[in-house]
Amino acid sequence: MSAHHADDGLPAPVSTLAEDPPADGRQAPPSGVVVGEDGRARPPWAARDPLLREYYDTEWGLPVTDERGLFERLVLEAFQSGLSWRTVLAKRPRFREVFAGFDPDAVAAFGDAEVEALLADPGIIRNRRKIEAAVANAQAVVGMRGERFAPLHPGAPGAGPAWHGDGDRPARGLPGLVWAHQPAATPRPETVAQVPSTSDESRALARALKAHGCRFVGPTTCFALLEAAGIVDTHLLGSWRRGASGIWE
Repeated sequence: MSAHHADDGLPAPVSTLAEDPPADGRQAPPSGVVVGEDGRARPPWAARDPLLREYYDTEWGLPVTDERGLFERLVLEAFQSGLSWRTVLAKRPRFREVFAGFDPDAVAAFGDAEVEALLADPGIIRNRRKIEAAVANAQAVVGMRGERFAPLHPGAPGAGPAWHGDGDRPARGLPGLVWAHQPAATPRPETVAQVPSTSDESRALARALKAHGCRFVGPTTCFALLEAAGIVDTHLLGSWRRGASGIWE
């Protein structure tokens, strides 16, 4: 996971999440895993901040196959653009409240009044372009429900009925589209520097989402989505969460 990303032209500030040494004096290999007091090895970005550590230990990289879950991650990854993930994660409870639990049908119906109310809410990231993109993306998600999306790599682990749920027929809608971009192999990084920020699949996913009317879905945002949803595994080798998705070794 990158500490930030900057698709669609927004500047990305230098984040310290993956670079500062642990505050308690523990030393990590350069950008490698950090072993915590609990004996568990994690990447530097998840090694010390309680909120990020909890997210890493319990959510990040586990398979997300439902429409609402993937829509939430798509929206929040877009809101992260130019910011740190911790900023978004701290505001996630309020995001869930004001975005109707990330129900695509509800968000797709947002009009000018709802957008203005969101812009006035200090509990979220008040960026008009991102808020309007979330509404547009919800409308795109609703519109693609009837479409089926064949996997780019049919032999990829987990690319069968477990994710498609309809025999050998490609899955429909946002889950089908996102999981269709699962790679044939996953990265095996030993350090943060070896974790990619884009891939052929994330670039293809960005193109496909944009073709359906989505916004703020550049290749970096899409790669972060693939990471968060367990579609690729970029846990560092040596991390206690490596392979947690059950798809990749």
